[in-house]
Amino acid sequence: MSVTYNRYLQVDELLELQKPLSDGPEHDEMLFIVIHQVYELWFKQVLHEMNGLQEKIDADDVYGSLHSLKRILTIFKTLVGQVDILETMTPLSFLSFRARLDKASGFQSAQFRELEFLLGHRDSSKLKNYEEGSAWRERLEAGLRNPSIYDSFISYLGRLGYTIPDEVLDRDKSQVAVPSKGLQKILIDVYKNRPGVAQICERMVDLDEGLQEWRYRHVKMVERTIGTKIGTGGSDGAEYLRRTLFRSVFPDLWAIRAAL
Repeated sequence: MSVTYNRYLQVDELLELQKPLSDGPEHDEMLFIVIHQVYELWFKQVLHEMNGLQEKIDADDVYGSLHSLKRILTIFKTLVGQVDILETMTPLSFLSFRARLDKASGFQSAQFRELEFLLGHRDSSKLKNYEEGSAWRERLEAGLRNPSIYDSFISYLGRLGYTIPDEVLDRDKSQVAVPSKGLQKILIDVYKNRPGVAQICERMVDLDEGLQEWRYRHVKMVERTIGTKIGTGGSDGAEYLRRTLFRSVFPDLWAIRAAL
């Protein structure tokens, strides 16, 4: 059997995955499903690219790392842009099928949580949203144990000859990185004397900013759609999302700005 466009991409199977639950169904439920399925596909690609980025950093491949970061950043711009489409859905159109979502909520996205863990934004309390022994719970538990992209970058700095502070090397890697004055001194030297590596730092700052921009647009979209109501799944809705804003995953790269 020859390979065709439909067979290669499994288009027939893909188009069967949108199954609205509302009566009718309500017109905008299809948009809601498609957008979130597309988000999950992009999350899958971002994880693929981030794993590739980590491999390149571990291999001391500066130019390959920059290429991977450029692609990831471009995808994040697309993630932000998709919010514009969601915002064409009015509060009333969302309410017409919202009850059908039951306990389903975006904060249950295991891929996005894995993405956060890989970047270094880690919080073991988030595991409670995933059943013990499930494949996703095991993947996320591994994500808490394994080095983050930031850990790989710090190890790369060590291979360049920098003496990494003990509080950075010995920290609990299952937790969010805290700023380190010693590491910041190293990063300042990198910016002044290693322009290629400094470019990686800048693209990582871009990535951190892109993640925060996506969070901000997501917050405003939720506020626009449900206001201050409790979110699906019992979350605090927009208030929960607001608490995630402005939390940098690479704090030292932001802290050095005033010292450069």
